[in-house]
Amino acid sequence: MRIFSYTNMMNVIATLSTLAEPTRLAALRILWDGGEHCVCELMERLESTQSRMSRHMGVLKSAGLVTDRRDAQWVRYRRNPNLPPATIAIVDAVIAALPGQKKKAA
Repeated sequence: MRIFSYTNMMNVIATLSTLAEPTRLAALRILWDGGEHCVCELMERLESTQSRMSRHMGVLKSAGLVTDRRDAQWVRYRRNPNLPPATIAIVDAVIAALPGQKKKAA
């Protein structure tokens, strides 16, 4: 009996590959609070240039992890509200494993 389909396994691999880059993971950690964040805030908090941040956010968006909307000259990002539960569980686990992350009470 197969537990995972090939497609599901590839989705897990793609999600983990996306999270493997430190700047993307740090940005997603910020966005994982459920709020909307301006790219200017992400640039400041992650000490990144606009072009670098845009490139990383494009990867997160292509992976389906975030959505965006234009607000005048800025773009605002947030966690994709339509993520599958399995993807949320993966990102939750990766973020929980980061140094300095508070552990949730059981």
